[in-house]
Amino acid sequence: MTLQIRNIRHLVTCDDQDQILENVHVMMEDGVITAIDNIIKDADEVIDARHMAMYPGLINTHHHLYQIFSRNLPAVQNMELFPWLKYLYEIWKNINPDVIYYSSMTGMGELLLSGCTTCFDHHYVFPRGCGSNLLEAQFQAAQDLGMRFYASRGSMDLSVKDGGLPPDSVVQTIDEIMKDSEDAVRRYHDPSRYSMRSVALAPCSPFSVSGDLLRESARLARALGVRLHTHLAETKDEEAYTLSHFGMRPLAYMESLGWVGADVWYAHGIHFTEEELSFLAETGTGVAHCPISNMKLSSGVARVPEMLKLGVPVGLAVDGSASNDGSSLLEELRTSYLLHRLHSGYSAPSGYDLLKIASRGSARLLGRDDLGQIAPGMAADAFLIDERRLSLTGAMEDPGAVFGTVGLRGNVDITIVNGKIVVKDGHLVRTDELKIAEESEKVIQNYR
Repeated sequence: MTLQIRNIRHLVTCDDQDQILENVHVMMEDGVITAIDNIIKDADEVIDARHMAMYPGLINTHHHLYQIFSRNLPAVQNMELFPWLKYLYEIWKNINPDVIYYSSMTGMGELLLSGCTTCFDHHYVFPRGCGSNLLEAQFQAAQDLGMRFYASRGSMDLSVKDGGLPPDSVVQTIDEIMKDSEDAVRRYHDPSRYSMRSVALAPCSPFSVSGDLLRESARLARALGVRLHTHLAETKDEEAYTLSHFGMRPLAYMESLGWVGADVWYAHGIHFTEEELSFLAETGTGVAHCPISNMKLSSGVARVPEMLKLGVPVGLAVDGSASNDGSSLLEELRTSYLLHRLHSGYSAPSGYDLLKIASRGSARLLGRDDLGQIAPGMAADAFLIDERRLSLTGAMEDPGAVFGTVGLRGNVDITIVNGKIVVKDGHLVRTDELKIAEESEKVIQNYR
């Protein structure tokens, strides 16, 4: 399968030289970018992009797709994290493969429409009896949409009776979790270059899992050669919890269990000290920045400018749809730009910095050196926007920064994953959006 995108008005590569090229062609063959030049070549499919800007596919580094069917609920709109979780667990304990499939179709569909080509999902709610059927439903949804998908075998072993937050029905023993985690990696994880399927091990958080589970998950992940992910330093309540239970701040606690290094990334990372940020940089431990969720739950502002200055690996993420209420990585990008401009002034990352965080930075968190830029030898993941739309009139002087400074109203025009067009004219190609919405509503009625 070959695809050539011709006459691209602006090509924002996010490559090592930060090149922004004009009036060039990009050739894709069998899911790989093979050339950027001015030579017209025969191809199975051609896109005329003379009025378009093209960008590397964005990469979402932290989501909870199952939460999509519990967004905008009046009862939780003004809650902070701990009471918010306790209320919603009573809904989430009822998830099943149908809920997971349709919520994944909905969330990943939204992501594709916002130029996101790779989604990492942190799934940690496994009601008894569901097992690997939930991950199977997610991978099926990704395949049906044509999205590059990075799943996680999340876990919880501390329920309310153990001092945790979730109900008994969604926690498991460490032995059960380890067995299912190993099975998930062996069944679904593809470590090859340009892989469409990956798996990480991802216990939920320090206040919903035991130290033994964290320690054993790290041991197993490294034995299997997969990455580690969890929530950390999201709220002051979490900090108080680890201090009272373990006599350590969250990061020190995780370090004591082997949870630092270039194969580890944390979601949120808001409440780190300067010394802790330096430690993250020294160890290559990453942070998935989730600005909209952090704002909605009043959790705080992550110290992203300091992270970037120190060299902490940083990616962008939408977080769960119950704390974001949407799955647009472009909206996340602009919100992050504005938040840090307000909070940090001159030291805030630029619009282009945020684009690179959402592409190159996110790829680094996921351990993918084949994603995040448009260059020969990279995976053929990209999105394009028509510069003639009214909302961009007079706005393309700096195409690299435009998503932070101006933002994009509406869907992208084209999204390409693995060299195949999955969004065209602002709509999903492989599925009927209206039918997915209708079927999802039926599932929601039986779920909530």
